[in-house]
Amino acid sequence: MEPAERGATRIADRVVAKIASQAAREALSDAAPPPGHPRDGAHGGRPSPYATVAVRDDSARVRVSVELGYPADLGARCAAVRRRIVERVRTLAGMDVPEVVVTVERLHSAQTLSAGRERVR
Repeated sequence: MEPAERGATRIADRVVAKIASQAAREALSDAAPPPGHPRDGAHGGRPSPYATVAVRDDSARVRVSVELGYPADLGARCAAVRRRIVERVRTLAGMDVPEVVVTVERLHSAQTLSAGRERVR
């Protein structure tokens, strides 16, 4: 048996979750927001996007929470996040991704954020 054929490689769930979070961040930053809009995930609190995964054998099921600017094509933004996560996890971890659940935790608009800043004075 060749040395390359012995043993096994196991990638921790949290590593796959980091890959998925970064992939979602990349997908959201690819599409520039409209003028006057903040970048998606710009609110404080838990970092957005935030991913959790369940790894079994060579596949990962991913759940990712995101914040999106509004108005925007939410379906298209979520589809872009799904595609990027599948691509990056497959490329970097060598895992199939049969399921990506995208949860939109918050929508924010330029008006909402500017109103919030004015109240803080």
